[in-house]
Amino acid sequence: MKFRPNLLVIVFGFLLLQSCAAVKKEEVDSFPLLTETEWNQLFPHINGGDSANTPFYSYTAFVKATKRFPTFLADTNSELTKRELAAFLATISHETGGGDEKDMEHFYDYGLYYKQELACLNGCEHYSDTTDINYPPVKGKSYHGRGPIQLSWNYNYGMFSEMVLKNKDSLLNHPDLLASDPELSFAAAIWFWITPQAPKPSCHEVMSGKWVPTDADQIAGRKPGFGAVMNIVNGGLECGGVESVRNKYRLQYYLAFCKKMKVDPGPNISCNSQQPYGQ
Repeated sequence: MKFRPNLLVIVFGFLLLQSCAAVKKEEVDSFPLLTETEWNQLFPHINGGDSANTPFYSYTAFVKATKRFPTFLADTNSELTKRELAAFLATISHETGGGDEKDMEHFYDYGLYYKQELACLNGCEHYSDTTDINYPPVKGKSYHGRGPIQLSWNYNYGMFSEMVLKNKDSLLNHPDLLASDPELSFAAAIWFWITPQAPKPSCHEVMSGKWVPTDADQIAGRKPGFGAVMNIVNGGLECGGVESVRNKYRLQYYLAFCKKMKVDPGPNISCNSQQPYGQ
């Protein structure tokens, strides 16, 4: 006797498969704290500049990169997490911004506009630290700023490559991958954000409230807050009372994103009174 499957069972099974597929797709294609619609609203001029002809910064690439780092902004309910997201988005916006100073009303809407350091499109040798024996620069390669965080220097390229690609030579030999592979480029930004490099804590530790300043930090005036993030990213040029448009704009980017995301910016948002690391 032939078995005749119940039609109701078939339909239920089909719907169940569709549901599972939808969940799996959602896991790959979305980020709990930010939808694609919100992403596009936060970056209304995304993919201008040197990526206008070949769009580079996409929500999909960002989401795929976050899957490589499960601890990145994992707490979806904390105000601290929303504040950290604002800090991260502000940082990558400042690094890649294409706003015109003559139009400050819209200046902070131009994040993710450029994908690499414009002054170094033909290469910049000064980002090669030839004294680094662990991640030596390759002759003829430039390790200038690329991607959302504008990752720079051969040791950063080498460390990131070693962790994510399991081979330090991949990016030391081919640093231009960070300007051609969007997911890898976003992954480099997230890696820099969550990875401490002694004596610096990670930006994630600072913004998530997990960083406890050492005695040396306290003497140097370094306190938890966005000011410490500025110090970690570019303290030598932006902190300790340095008069620079860099620190002015970076801080204003943060305040702009906090306003957009309706989150309080928190304490210690400036690094003017903080001594830069290494000084």
